[in-house]
Amino acid sequence: MKLPHTALKLPRYCRRKPLKSGRWAYFFEPPTWARKQACYAQAEALGEDYAAALDRVENVLLPAFDSWRSRGLTDMVPATPVPGSFDWLVNVFKAHQKWNEIDHKTQRGYENGLALFANQKLKDGSRAGSKQISDFTKRFVDAVYAKLLVVEDKDADGNVVKRERRRSANASMTACRRAWFVGQRAYETEVPASNPFSRMGLKIRTLGKLPRETPTATWDELVAFRIAANKLGYGSVATAALLTWEWLQRQEHVFGAFEISHYRPNERPNSVRIVHPKNGEEAWWPLFDEAGTPLFPELMAELDAIKATKVSGLVFRRDHEHRRSRTQLPWITERKDLRYLRAVVKKIVAAAELRSVLSFTSFRHGGFTEGADSDLTDAELRAAARHRSSHQLPTYAKRTRKQLIAGSKKRREERTKATPCRTLERPPNVT
Repeated sequence: MKLPHTALKLPRYCRRKPLKSGRWAYFFEPPTWARKQACYAQAEALGEDYAAALDRVENVLLPAFDSWRSRGLTDMVPATPVPGSFDWLVNVFKAHQKWNEIDHKTQRGYENGLALFANQKLKDGSRAGSKQISDFTKRFVDAVYAKLLVVEDKDADGNVVKRERRRSANASMTACRRAWFVGQRAYETEVPASNPFSRMGLKIRTLGKLPRETPTATWDELVAFRIAANKLGYGSVATAALLTWEWLQRQEHVFGAFEISHYRPNERPNSVRIVHPKNGEEAWWPLFDEAGTPLFPELMAELDAIKATKVSGLVFRRDHEHRRSRTQLPWITERKDLRYLRAVVKKIVAAAELRSVLSFTSFRHGGFTEGADSDLTDAELRAAARHRSSHQLPTYAKRTRKQLIAGSKKRREERTKATPCRTLERPPNVT
């Protein structure tokens, strides 16, 4: 008997499974990586009572797991923050409507940054998060920032080694600044108008050190990646890699927002709808030029094949053999997580014998580089990526259909100037 779906929300790492009796049972299952590291919050059967299972997970198991993961730092956070403290400000920020408007990936970054500042131990042994924000000064924030910049680790011989974590410290200050502004608008009398996290003059890098950059893939590496992906049975990843190269789309859009209805719908059969979740921009991208010639023949052939087998939903799903279900699951989870995809991409990169530093994002960067090498103007590149910046183009610059067609033609012409070995062969058995 097929059990009905429930609308009851489950906590982290909590699952429900059907029993032979026709009822549901609940289980707490920490992630595999935590079990391998001897986490003391072990997997546990929670019984069939939803309320009892929820109570044990939220009040016993998850606090134990978080305590182990944070090495005891979460034990120092009071259940109910003192009004007016920085911990209270963080709660105000997370309860505000502005928080819900932030994408999940940025939310996780903000949570880590806020926790990094709040859990910093001060000279008196207390946490920075326990202090009243009315007592915050620029000098105090700068002092905590200086502490966050340097972290001490131990090498294999047990020696203490200091290293800089500027990127994490800067991200923490950015999250705190945003939380302060949101809190000030929500509680004007409780949160001071002067934001001590503003105008800190944060440096992106120290002298002599270059910022970390995403490795850029070449066209040859894209071809090799797609061939290996199809051999391993990851046809959807192969097509998605070509899409992010051609249309300069972020992986969050490719796997989390690109739907069948966006590609060549009945009302616009010669276009594709491109949505950029990060900045909210969207546009209809032409698929044919003025003479009716396809601008992306290889990509369109593969997308047409996918559209012929699906009626609705996300375009890219796990089309390989899955150990849990025959149903094709999305590559992206409900929490906008793409860790499983990243693991698969690394597997394909290794099978193709490519540089191990390559990621799925490397193909998007490769598309940008190809566009620049093809002498695309700033307007043509920005029309493709839907970027907005007054420093690069006047605010009245138009992202027109003509720019999109011209840019696509230039890139294809540059690609065909190369040797025949660089041409894109259509991978076999693409579904």
